[in-house]
Amino acid sequence: MRKKWFIIQTYSGLENSIREAIQIKIESFGFSHMFGKILVPEETKLDRTNVAAEKYIVPANARLLVKDNEDVAKGDPVAEEVEIKVKNDGTVAEVKNYRVIFIETADRRYTKTYYIPESAKIETGIKAGARIRQGMPLAKQGEYFCELDGKIVYTQKMKRIVVDKENGEEDVYLVHPDSYDAKVAKKGNHVKRGQMFGETRRIFSKTEGRVEISDLPGRKEIKIFKITRTRLYPGYVFIEMIMNEETWNLVKNTPNVVNFVSVGGQPVQLKEKEIKALLRLVGIEEYEEHMGGPVKIEVEFDVGEVVRINSGPFEDFVGKVTDLDPDRQELKVVVSIFGRETPVILSLSEVEKIV
Repeated sequence: MRKKWFIIQTYSGLENSIREAIQIKIESFGFSHMFGKILVPEETKLDRTNVAAEKYIVPANARLLVKDNEDVAKGDPVAEEVEIKVKNDGTVAEVKNYRVIFIETADRRYTKTYYIPESAKIETGIKAGARIRQGMPLAKQGEYFCELDGKIVYTQKMKRIVVDKENGEEDVYLVHPDSYDAKVAKKGNHVKRGQMFGETRRIFSKTEGRVEISDLPGRKEIKIFKITRTRLYPGYVFIEMIMNEETWNLVKNTPNVVNFVSVGGQPVQLKEKEIKALLRLVGIEEYEEHMGGPVKIEVEFDVGEVVRINSGPFEDFVGKVTDLDPDRQELKVVVSIFGRETPVILSLSEVEKIV
């Protein structure tokens, strides 16, 4: 028997938890063959302004765990900084808290990195994104002044470790506090080549978004532009299933399910064109356009004009033109789907004037 599409009425805000609860019940009762997709249609918006972006600066030798233009979820790892190993045998002579301040000019042609002890008391306002001019102090104590006009790209607290080598020279290490091993990097400790001052450090995304990666001198810059998702039909879940008494009870008796959308006590089955529109909206299924030669565009449309869609999954829908893109030969039309106004992008050949 063929599965058909129905609409479940729920409480707004609980759509995803109800979808998960139904899926768990389906699997536990062994009813997977009776159900198909369960959808909570959402509109996804990407904010590509720099203000909205999370930014991570990592060393040039860091291993990236994401790709450019890839979507990540909150908590996903995006990069991995390599471990810090002792390069030569020696004795730890000094362990101090330092601040690394990285500044670049507006054209990004020149950069300068400053290593300042925290004991020098970093000036208020020295933070990522702040504008700075040549001669401005970076700390309240000592001769720490900016040497170029530009912007502070990042500041980072670090542990600065100095190791006196057996030949009288010294090695200097900068270790992030999160990966710093205080037992090894202890003043007076004798350390051997290969020991760890700092473990591998992973950096995790603080938000859901889309990745943009830039390779810059001495570093890699990872920006994550925030993605927001808005439910298109609050209070409704769309389900593909074989409707019988057992499956109806399974869904209906799930906590927080109000009922199936019904007429005369019978669950309403979605029409084919509504199903196609739904699947296209959520990006699950694309439908082939009619193939043919170039189409000469003879009909002009205006923003605010009401038009009829004449082909594709939205065929016979009527809506209002809200935007035109002549270069792409596309327009945006707002149509009413399941009682909610929904914007769809169409080619000019998919719409016609209403006579």
